[in-house]
Amino acid sequence: MQETDAYKKYADALIAEGLFLPTGVKGVFGFNAHFQQIIDHLEALITRIGKPLNPEVVRFPPVWSRAHYGCTDHLRTFPNLLGSVHSFTGDDAQHNTLLQKFEKKEDWGAGLLSTDLVLTPAACYPLYPTAKGTLPEGGRTVDISNYVFRHEPSDDPARMQIFRMHEFVRLGTPTEALAHRDDWLQRGLELLLSLGLNCAAVVANDPFFGKANRLMKATQKEQELKYEIVCPICSDENPTAITSSNYHLDHFSLTFDIKTSDGHIAHTACIGFGIERITLALFKTHGLNSNKWPEKVRKILVLP
Repeated sequence: MQETDAYKKYADALIAEGLFLPTGVKGVFGFNAHFQQIIDHLEALITRIGKPLNPEVVRFPPVWSRAHYGCTDHLRTFPNLLGSVHSFTGDDAQHNTLLQKFEKKEDWGAGLLSTDLVLTPAACYPLYPTAKGTLPEGGRTVDISNYVFRHEPSDDPARMQIFRMHEFVRLGTPTEALAHRDDWLQRGLELLLSLGLNCAAVVANDPFFGKANRLMKATQKEQELKYEIVCPICSDENPTAITSSNYHLDHFSLTFDIKTSDGHIAHTACIGFGIERITLALFKTHGLNSNKWPEKVRKILVLP
């Protein structure tokens, strides 16, 4: 079976079961109470796994300052994934023009102007501007959960345009950041395997855009800065990344002037759990009725 057929088959099954509520836009779905219940219990489980590390709990809205976004290289490396917030700021005449295009079903977006917001491209991004300055001794470990937007419409039900990421971020010395990445890679793999998922950790790279993408991908892989935990959802040959563990070196600290307690430029690392993707992997692996899932899995998730 071709992958596109497998995508459609799984998406159709999710819709028929009522788990997915289609919105008419690729990669954007609503969820029923059954699907949301698994998400809620999965989020709680991830929080419990991280609690022994005593992380700070921080939550941001799913929009981010355009000014802070402009300090990053995201527009250079991932322009195709960007989501920008626009709004109407015109006068009555411009409003009439806008309405005329709207009523004719023409493209009325040209009548809107960019605001000072973009959609959050990664759950941890809004943290770094707030960490500007000197870290406390021992650095910081932060628990973040947020909606993330990436403009990559797809027939693959696991590749959504807007989805949730639950991250644990470390800001500190190079040794502390790298240890965090490696420790959480193992923690994440053990967690997902305990849920009965057929997972593996692999060296990976980000989908960089533009002329430099080949070099950047090769460099990222060569330095083993990024690992993904992959699991078959719609394809055994091309398993889906459901968790990502990244060592950023001093990239964000140089951008936002974050220093360790002894005055050196800090390093950062994070692990991100893709909440909807893990949930989809669970339904694909164990069946669309969670009441019939293996008792061990139900117990770990504390399902009623």
